[in-house]
Amino acid sequence: MNMSVRNRNKFTPEKNTTMSIKEKTTSISRAFLVIRMLFFTTVIALTVLIATVMVNNTTGWISPHHSTNLLDKLSLSLGLQEHVYTVVIDAGSTGSRVLAFTFHRSLSDRSVKLDQEFYSHIKPGLSSFADDPKQGADSIKQLLDKAKIVVPPHLWHQTPLVLKATAGLRLLPTKKANLILEEVRRVFEESGFMVTPRSVSIMDGIDEGLFSWFTINFLLDRLHHPEQTVAALDLGGGSTQITFVPKEKSTMEGAPQGFIHQVATLQQKIDVYSFSYLGLGLMAARKQILSAGQEEGELELRSPCINPMVKKGWTYSGVNYIVKGTHDVDVEKIPLSEWQKKGGVPKADFNECLRLSRSLLETSVHKPAELNDREVLAISYYYDRASDHGLIDSSEGGTLTIKELFKMAEQICAVPNPDQAFACLDMTYISALLHHGFGLATNTKLQLRKKIDGYETSWALGAAFHVLHNGI
Repeated sequence: MNMSVRNRNKFTPEKNTTMSIKEKTTSISRAFLVIRMLFFTTVIALTVLIATVMVNNTTGWISPHHSTNLLDKLSLSLGLQEHVYTVVIDAGSTGSRVLAFTFHRSLSDRSVKLDQEFYSHIKPGLSSFADDPKQGADSIKQLLDKAKIVVPPHLWHQTPLVLKATAGLRLLPTKKANLILEEVRRVFEESGFMVTPRSVSIMDGIDEGLFSWFTINFLLDRLHHPEQTVAALDLGGGSTQITFVPKEKSTMEGAPQGFIHQVATLQQKIDVYSFSYLGLGLMAARKQILSAGQEEGELELRSPCINPMVKKGWTYSGVNYIVKGTHDVDVEKIPLSEWQKKGGVPKADFNECLRLSRSLLETSVHKPAELNDREVLAISYYYDRASDHGLIDSSEGGTLTIKELFKMAEQICAVPNPDQAFACLDMTYISALLHHGFGLATNTKLQLRKKIDGYETSWALGAAFHVLHNGI
């Protein structure tokens, strides 16, 4: 019995040591197993991440989203993408705008994604400097100085710079327009940006419409499926554009000569209906309607579209005019309360204003029937005037019908508001252009946007893509 106890006591330390070694071995094995699992998990995760990044950088236009994402930021850090910049100046009829775009470009397939956009503007437009070209060029230099803050100085020489003038300069005498453009070229040559003799030009109206359409559908992520693209309506000061991808054969066959264009977009060629109507922009149309029935060169313009209480100075294409209603009402001598006793305050004549608008449009604008069955998005002055009168949210935009536009126009014409002297004329003309011009039914819904996903709905983005892929 005692021997047995002694024997047990004799072997206990050895057993304890053996157990301790086994436990340590097991713990180490488990630790190595965990480390191995972590290692392989990390390797797999990194492999998946790298593969995803590589796919993101080799699929290019297959990516359904227009702007950069987290993978693009990572790709930039890994040296798989690079920043590229483009500066576009939109020299419009009522003002000039600079848009400096920052893109990510894949080093594998050279495709680009939009990253950031800088926007600034200045008034008046270049056409207002017809008699002082140097001052006009100085206004452009002010915009360029702002764009230089966005683009790193060491990349200025690699950054394309273009100025494209629209209807404002198209409507000027050729000699005066060219003098302005020459002064702007001098400013460009001293800017430090990448420029060529083609950097400064008057843009063709068709390009303006196509670039606007590209911008809108690019920001809506519709370009991969042309049949899903929206129709784009752009109303500038001097001209207006309509652009869409026809779905119906009758549209292709019935379009006037010069309305159908084959364009390459996202590595595919499509037929697009597009036309620019010079002289039917809001300011140009305003001038024609105000001058209706008056002698050539008349500087005092009387119109039924203007409230009789109004007497306002207006400058168009460098010429100063006095704008009035068809007859004069002196509100200082005859207060509004007296007019109310007589049956109502003085009004602009909506029906006559509509007649004048229709006479300007009905024989000069083609009406593609298919447009009534399409999703339509309108920008520029369409958006501005609807926003001015509270029809849409001033920041988000909105949707309304042509009927609502007509109703608002009639209401505005009935209210004397000298602070908005042209409101009746502008809203009446816009309603008439959409309905009597392009043939949109009064129940057609119209989307109005200034920005999409935080980016301007300007033709400048379409022009920037064109420059990046085709050169200046």
